[in-house]
Amino acid sequence: MRHISRLILVVAGAGLVSLLAGRVRVSLAKQNVYVMEGDRCLMAAAISVGLANKPTPRGSFTIYSKQEHKRSGEYGFSVQGNAVVATTAGHAGGHYVGYPMGYWCEFSPGYGFHQGFVHPYPRTHGCIRLHGEAAPKFFALVKIGTPVNIATSQPEDATIGPNVQRVDDSRAPDPDPHIMVSEGAFQSPSGPLLE
Repeated sequence: MRHISRLILVVAGAGLVSLLAGRVRVSLAKQNVYVMEGDRCLMAAAISVGLANKPTPRGSFTIYSKQEHKRSGEYGFSVQGNAVVATTAGHAGGHYVGYPMGYWCEFSPGYGFHQGFVHPYPRTHGCIRLHGEAAPKFFALVKIGTPVNIATSQPEDATIGPNVQRVDDSRAPDPDPHIMVSEGAFQSPSGPLLE
């Protein structure tokens, strides 16, 4: 998740510390998120969205919950002694530890934006994954009550979308499961978020 060189954000202007996002727009077709304040784009980043059989919900929502260090209640790992095996909740033979979903911003029950691997094709169980340092920046820009619109396409696809560099974590090796069940799975940003 620390492949910062692959992270491309489009950020408008300095002095964003005092600003909070006016709205978030998600383009499912382009797999982009646009964080807007009026007509200004505060951030645009590549994302991963839900698979066809587990789609990202479409429609108008609001951010209603934020949590820096959240773990999945559905997908994770079974820990038995030194053995750590991927599993789903309720099927763990040992101690269940949820998959890390850092910088969680929930917009619908069980669905949120969070830090994770981004692929050039739909890959999630419906959540919206943000790469590396895009997730903490997004977390800092949105607030409880920020409107979110998720649709097949967005007006920004034509104007801002072509400037968003694609991220491809599909060839990245799976992280060590022992790290994924520890606090080391939650990565802090390397520098100031809102400059």
